[in-house]
Amino acid sequence: MANVITNSADTSLPLVIVNPKSASGATRANWAATASDLRAHFGPFTVAFTKCQGDAVTIAKRASKAGRGFIIACGGDGTINEVANGILLSGVEAELGVLPSGTGGDFRRTLGLPQTNREAAAALRDGVTKQMDVGKVTFADHNGETVSRFFLNISSVGLAADVIKRVKSAKVFDWLPVESMRGKANFAVSAFQEVIDLDATLVRVRFDDGEEHTVQTIAFCIANSRYFGGGMMIAPDATINDGLLDVINIGDLSTAKILLNAYSLYRGTHQKLAEVNSTLAKRIEVSAVDPSKPIFLETDGELPGQLPATYEVVPNALRIRVPK
Repeated sequence: MANVITNSADTSLPLVIVNPKSASGATRANWAATASDLRAHFGPFTVAFTKCQGDAVTIAKRASKAGRGFIIACGGDGTINEVANGILLSGVEAELGVLPSGTGGDFRRTLGLPQTNREAAAALRDGVTKQMDVGKVTFADHNGETVSRFFLNISSVGLAADVIKRVKSAKVFDWLPVESMRGKANFAVSAFQEVIDLDATLVRVRFDDGEEHTVQTIAFCIANSRYFGGGMMIAPDATINDGLLDVINIGDLSTAKILLNAYSLYRGTHQKLAEVNSTLAKRIEVSAVDPSKPIFLETDGELPGQLPATYEVVPNALRIRVPK
């Protein structure tokens, strides 16, 4: 890590916030090579390593308030989400950069960022700054408190939240410990198991100032960007600067039909199915029909709480570096 400046008070240098646990620990193992590529193809920088969940929010918020102009998230979608939240909560217009190093890479896909460290570093160096929208969701956290969180990618209830809950649990199948698998394999097996046990859920929804109505769903997605779940193009028409959120509802599909059409979820052609509906909105309210049965929500791959939830778009909220 020679020549990589750490804990510097020089706020003129970009700050790279690294989650060493991302990519099942590969980020930590490969950091020396990553830092070398970043230094060679991007330039000098300072670095801060996270130690636990939420650290990146604190570090980014503090750095933004101190005048750091360019903050780069090195990790997966959860790390990028935390860094973005820190910048947004600071009230200072620091610019966000992304050095992908996670398992899913969904936000990277929307931005069109390259996968290799060298190409990603060059894209950060030579890229352009754009204003992007963010989503804001207000919900009940796991302690029952009403909280808000920003998201760059996608927030959903139903299948994706259930899969993530299974991924983070002790086991995928009763006979197969989660520790025996990593990354995408873990997600794929968890998704398969959830599809086998799938039941549709009833939720109440309201779009903007419209009337509330009941929707049957296996996956209700509010998208600012295009991908989730490790490459599923769930919202193929979503753009990050149109001032709107794309809402995609996958209705009561049978397990067999989901498996037969799984490929369409990755190609973004699932909207041709009769059970899939989409709309655009600036504000979406979602609640459980039966409040006694908790329905968890996921936000950029994390499980911060449950319904009821209110989603809003925040136009042009964040400056972000994207490839030319």
